[in-house]
Amino acid sequence: MTDITNILGGAFTPPEKRAVLTDPPEMQLIDAIKASGLEPPDRVILDGKVHRFSSHGKKGDDAGWYVVYPEGVPSGAFGCWRDGVQVNFRSDMGRELSAAEQMETTRRQREAREARASEQRLKQSATANAVEEIWRGGMAASGDHPYLARKGIGPNGARVTPDGRLMLPLYSDAGEIASLQYIDAEGGKKYQPGGLTKACSNIIGDTDGAKRLYIAEGFATAATIHEVTASPVAVAYSASNLPEITHQWRERLGPSISIIVVADNDESGLGKSYADQASAKYGAAVVMPPSAGDANDFHLSGGDLASLLDPPADDWLIAADDFCKQPAPIQWHVKHWCQKQSLMMIHGPSGGGKTFMVLDMCLRIAAGKPDWFGHVTRSCAVVYLAGEGHHGLRSRIAAWKQHNTSGPLDMYLSRAGCDLNTPEGYLRVVTSLRALKSKPGVIVVDTLHRFLKGDENSAQDAKSMLDACAMLMDEFGCTVILVHHTGVSDEVQHRARGSSAWRGALDIEISIVPSKDDAPMEIIQRKSKDAEIAAPMYASLESVAIDDWFDEDGDPVSSAVLVQANAPAKPATAKGGEDRQIIEKAWWSSGMEVSDGHPYVSRSALKTYLIDQMGIKESSAQQYITPSKKRLVHRLIEAEILVEKGHGFAIICPQITSILMIRKNG
Repeated sequence: MTDITNILGGAFTPPEKRAVLTDPPEMQLIDAIKASGLEPPDRVILDGKVHRFSSHGKKGDDAGWYVVYPEGVPSGAFGCWRDGVQVNFRSDMGRELSAAEQMETTRRQREAREARASEQRLKQSATANAVEEIWRGGMAASGDHPYLARKGIGPNGARVTPDGRLMLPLYSDAGEIASLQYIDAEGGKKYQPGGLTKACSNIIGDTDGAKRLYIAEGFATAATIHEVTASPVAVAYSASNLPEITHQWRERLGPSISIIVVADNDESGLGKSYADQASAKYGAAVVMPPSAGDANDFHLSGGDLASLLDPPADDWLIAADDFCKQPAPIQWHVKHWCQKQSLMMIHGPSGGGKTFMVLDMCLRIAAGKPDWFGHVTRSCAVVYLAGEGHHGLRSRIAAWKQHNTSGPLDMYLSRAGCDLNTPEGYLRVVTSLRALKSKPGVIVVDTLHRFLKGDENSAQDAKSMLDACAMLMDEFGCTVILVHHTGVSDEVQHRARGSSAWRGALDIEISIVPSKDDAPMEIIQRKSKDAEIAAPMYASLESVAIDDWFDEDGDPVSSAVLVQANAPAKPATAKGGEDRQIIEKAWWSSGMEVSDGHPYVSRSALKTYLIDQMGIKESSAQQYITPSKKRLVHRLIEAEILVEKGHGFAIICPQITSILMIRKNG
């Protein structure tokens, strides 16, 4: 065949995409600074050097900075050291960048951040030397300083500058003076330009022999607390510094001293937010004035600051006689299955139906349905923290609502997972929960693995997660349900995967035994700390085509819903359960031995029980334990309750095994 590509000008190649016209990189940088919430300078210079500017438009303020390299694709970084802002910048060229350009851009952004950090360190070092001289040269403040007089506090170690401003030191964690805060007569506050303020603090009072340490945001607040309580108080100088200053003092003083963070009651909620972070991470209590303002404002307005900071001892200990005078029956969301203000875990193998079971229970609570599988329910708001499978949850809930003719649901779902056992993750969850119209009565964490930072086998990581759950339960008075997996092998299907600390902390533990060989799914309660173990329940999944739901090919969309099923037929015994009782009691009396996850009774132990406890003659007892004789052991093997194993017999019936293992494990 004739090659005509040369006639047509060669092989076809797609035309290159033309670059879209964009603003000059200088204008793009100004726009990016503005978009980050900072006030940009009127003019920027792209020369690879650190430039400073007033990030809030105040004269003499140079907290803002930028570094941008002009060659190739202009790129670098900018930010504000005071606000803790740091943003990478890359000029939009109006086209996609090559791999080489992307690598070069990343390198320049890193160098820009390093250049700024290096410049900041040099400036902070020089400033530290300067403020040390300034601090040494300052005069001790007197109580008649206008600011101190207005706040109603003494000097508490403050000094004054020659022009009459109050001067306060900021010390690094190493104990070296890093910067100064100046307060004028009207209360205007400024820091020494270029000085380090992050993670720096000051202390009022002596910590030697102290039983408690308070931490406050500002000097006036700290001084007021010290004068009211005579306890030492650390000045954090800003709300954002509270977690780190709490960390520093916890490391210095150890776990035995009480640390109380006194947050400002500000409209933004920042004081309480950072105080809560310090509390969650470093074991501090949090106190906040009941009215807007700080502790100094509360004190000056006539508030009882001493009682707020050091409330009278509560009645933590109570006499046993008084304790049992009034009945305190267990309260339930679902009677016998979901206890109010409890920690629960529902576990099962992957794909075994545990999410269907949890959803069905919670949807009935959220929908105000009167019962769940015949057990009375009480409605409340439900929050479902879903770490995965959002597409499937959407169709499952829709199918459930249709199948159960449900009205509106008092239920909320998270868009993604988070590390609940970290301060950041916990704060994200609790902030969202506080924004709801009503407090949640049930919070589901599905699955535990998606919300846990760390190793589920680690007792320490398990404790951090359990602590987070306890704080949720304490603040919202709710039940927390952890959805978890079991292990892979057959012998661990009755318990959750991971550390034994999980089970020890639970109020209720439920396991899901998947459907097998046409038998229904089994829902077994393994632990109920405050009530009797509920009888197992059985369920199956029923397919539901969702009205008006179609996929991209026009085919109807369906999902499954949980429906109650009848219990499978129990294995029959020759004497109406008497044989089963004998083997159970023999196992119990012989030490509850377990082999490969199954209760195990040796021949000699069973024979001893028959002779000593039941009064059977030795010759007859020997026939009872001989499988070839049509007596006790033979009947139990025929009923698929026992199998021969080694020098004895293992109980293999799942229902009997579950009951015996529950009793053994408490």
